[in-house]
Amino acid sequence: MSEALATQKIRLVISLRQAGVTDAKIISAFERVPRDFFVPPTFRDRSYDETALPIGMGQTISDPNVVARMIGALGIGKRLKVLEIGTGSGYQTAILSHLYRRVYSIERHATLLTDAEARLEVIKCFNVTTQLGDGQKGWPVQSPFDRIIVAASTQNIPDILLGQLAEDGVMVTPVGPEHGVQKVMRIAKNRDGVDAQGLFDVRFLPLIGGMPKTDGITSR
Repeated sequence: MSEALATQKIRLVISLRQAGVTDAKIISAFERVPRDFFVPPTFRDRSYDETALPIGMGQTISDPNVVARMIGALGIGKRLKVLEIGTGSGYQTAILSHLYRRVYSIERHATLLTDAEARLEVIKCFNVTTQLGDGQKGWPVQSPFDRIIVAASTQNIPDILLGQLAEDGVMVTPVGPEHGVQKVMRIAKNRDGVDAQGLFDVRFLPLIGGMPKTDGITSR
């Protein structure tokens, strides 16, 4: 990592703390995972900007501030099993791998998934299992999950994913219109039902069902 990127990374960590991300384990995970490794070369000088950046296939790597706040809302634990909907570049997946016992991650774009798997292997995220598939359907054979985090928006709380959440589990997902402002929702499941709480506004790409006909070529 260049000196300039190292300085930017330090500034990002300081900014996360100022934004209210105070959990030392989450901060440590962001310090350990190099975001520049997950960003295409064209945008590498902006790796630690607090913004989403293109990664190919019409997808983005999420704003690190949003990632940190969503994980904070999820609640971490080394004994917990988490499902991630939308592997993307693998950046959030890598963060999760430092905070949970086991990470299961689904991506619908084969090219993105192949690239993400290679990156995760290089940085030794060996507690991650990935799958090419439709994120709307979740991963029923591996359920129930203690935590579910969705890196795409839905117009309503996704019932199929909620059904794969363990009792006393938590799901964090952006909910709202496809082309407007969404609200990150924290959904806690218990024996009496669910408790849904709106947290903060975001703009995520929509969670699309099915599989793409072709991947084309992604930026690297």
